[in-house]
Amino acid sequence: MVIVYVLLALAVLAVLVAANWYLWRRLFRDTTTGPGRARRTGVVVIAGGWILAVGALVAERAGAPFLLQRVLAWPGFLWLALSVYLLLAVLAGEVVRPLLRRVLERRAPRPAAPAPSPAPAAPSLALAPPAEPAPPAEPAPPAEPAAPAQPAPSRRLLVSRVVAGAAAAAAVGTVGYGTYGVLRGPRVKRVTVPLAKLPRAAHGYRIAVVSDIHLGPILGRGFAQTVVDTVNSTRPDLIAVVGDLVDGSVKDLGPAAAPLAQLEARHGSWFVTGNHEYFSGAEQWVAEVRRLGLRPLENARAELPWFDLAGVNDVTGEREGQGPDYAKALDDRDTARACVLLAHQPVQIHEAVRHGVDLQLSGHTHGGQLWPGNFIAAAANPTLAGLDRYGDTQLYVSRGAGAWGPPTRVGAPSDITVIELASTRA
Repeated sequence: MVIVYVLLALAVLAVLVAANWYLWRRLFRDTTTGPGRARRTGVVVIAGGWILAVGALVAERAGAPFLLQRVLAWPGFLWLALSVYLLLAVLAGEVVRPLLRRVLERRAPRPAAPAPSPAPAAPSLALAPPAEPAPPAEPAPPAEPAAPAQPAPSRRLLVSRVVAGAAAAAAVGTVGYGTYGVLRGPRVKRVTVPLAKLPRAAHGYRIAVVSDIHLGPILGRGFAQTVVDTVNSTRPDLIAVVGDLVDGSVKDLGPAAAPLAQLEARHGSWFVTGNHEYFSGAEQWVAEVRRLGLRPLENARAELPWFDLAGVNDVTGEREGQGPDYAKALDDRDTARACVLLAHQPVQIHEAVRHGVDLQLSGHTHGGQLWPGNFIAAAANPTLAGLDRYGDTQLYVSRGAGAWGPPTRVGAPSDITVIELASTRA
């Protein structure tokens, strides 16, 4: 088994090296006329970016000093996003390259035809008088040496420079806009979910679903305050925080999470763990969110006035003996009442179906976060984002409020979803 992991790691490393060599070649080697400072700069930029990226990942997981994490996180994680879109843009440039070359060939000036040489004059038979001797010519001043002509760049070099410049501009623009979208804060999304067992008195009940905030070295207290203000502005009846609140310890991120104490809802704020809580000290974070006024549901259920609210731990907790226990959370309940389950990962829907849950609220996928990552996330999860149905159980998956790794989203904007429950008896 170890050999398989080693071979897989070597294969991934080989792909990364090949991809980055290809980037360096297209962006730096093909756009210059020979070895020099530009090519050396390219090596430093690409290699340095990956050193910072790996350093940021290792520092976060190893619990390095928080200041070091913050120093590495911004450039390292942004490089991860930028390298993805540089590669995609350069690959797209391979399609444009031959077309641009043809355009330049058609517009190139054609060489002019040689002018006809004048016909020789006929010899004259008249006797011309002898010519007078010309005065001696003055010596001409020495001519200044002409400046050497600068050779025009070849057509191939010009095409390479245009394509590389366009690719770099597209990648920087994409990452810049995607980062602005995250830092601006999530937008509110509203979804109506009909439940057959919901009594008429609960028609229009609002649940604010918040997932994947990912407070950490980049998204801190200011971002948490933006999320809290956005949630409170929706005036929900209940707030459900469905995991991946943090990427770091309570010691480092406790102050960043402090604004969560301001969450306001008639039936309170509830919390279940996500996989990243188990990378960050789940027991300490459960205690911290409880101190802030949220109510953790650790394989537990609460009977609210019109439906049951249950929550299970994330499946990652199984490594620590704290995995999901559906029987503990869902058995012995009144099955005539509607049941809403909070579970971080969409893959937990299958157990929810077996236990007769009416609605599961999840996050985890980020909607893919960075296109085309949505295709990978869709393959790993039963539902990528939005509302879906599995038998008699409905599943809603939020794209999340924050971002993990690069503070960037492309094709998967962040959201806070207000679920409005609808009674079919109304």
